Amino acid sequence: MSEHKISTANGVAPAMFGRADVEEAYGLIAPYLRRTPVMTVDGSDFGVDSALTLKLELLQHTSSFKPRGAFTNLLTRNIPEAGVVAASGGNHGAAVAYAAHVLGIPAKIFVPTVSPQAKIDRIRSYGADLEVTGDRYADALKASEDWIAEAGALAIHAYDQEETLIGQATTGLEFEDQAPDLDTVLVAVGGGGFIGGIAAWYGGRVKVVGVEPETSCALHAALEAGHPVDVDVQGIAADSLGARSVGGLMFPIARDYVDRVVLVSDEAIRAAQERLWEKLRLVAEPGGAAAMAAILSGGYVPADGERVGVLVCGGNTDAVNFGG
Repeated sequence: MSEHKISTANGVAPAMFGRADVEEAYGLIAPYLRRTPVMTVDGSDFGVDSALTLKLELLQHTSSFKPRGAFTNLLTRNIPEAGVVAASGGNHGAAVAYAAHVLGIPAKIFVPTVSPQAKIDRIRSYGADLEVTGDRYADALKASEDWIAEAGALAIHAYDQEETLIGQATTGLEFEDQAPDLDTVLVAVGGGGFIGGIAAWYGGRVKVVGVEPETSCALHAALEAGHPVDVDVQGIAADSLGARSVGGLMFPIARDYVDRVVLVSDEAIRAAQERLWEKLRLVAEPGGAAAMAAILSGGYVPADGERVGVLVCGGNTDAVNFGG
């Protein structure tokens, strides 16, 4: 990818890639992706007066947005004979395993014990060499780094890598094409690759709002501190939104182009899962429902006439009948 900055009416984004790079990557990875659908729903079903526009990334291959970054990495970088390695709470690992399977590349995936069985089973189904180790993502990341030193495999980082950010930015490219008149987009945040890519794509032309669990709020803490900092990681969305700190590459983008971060409780996330199932029969995992939790809980209240988009970004869960 060429190195240039994103020019906007408000200045120049501190990104190492531009919209042309995202478009180029999309041309490479689109044959391997689903163009996930967008649907407009009655906001009253979720406690607001205005309609909401949902982008259903939980219908992507591997049931999350993550294949976008995985395929961008595998199709634009030189892959050694040892293949690739990834540390993940589950979704990134499944995406790398899937992309490697499609492209015929060896893959080794490390996940922590907090990863749900549904995600572990999905990774194994793609034929990757899977190792479950440690209690949190940081433990899996350390194990993956040890494997890189031993085997010489190429690291595919879940969020703090240029190719990953560019790949996740293609979600914004698609969403803008499908829903060009949005004022605001709500995006769940873990390590920040997803919101970093989307915020870089929009470049201030649309208000981007991050949503984090109260129990795992790395971006909120980073913005308060002025730089990435370590936070405690707990809660029902820890497997997908439980990064100990946000990535250094995405932080300048978030600082300039994320309007704010809304914090939501585990109870609000669970309620959003239940409402998505009850009203739309969408099975979202906790992290995938977090952005909707901001609406449902009143953490984000749209202004009159505001056109709000919501990323429903993951569906890897065993639970399919919330509330019995």
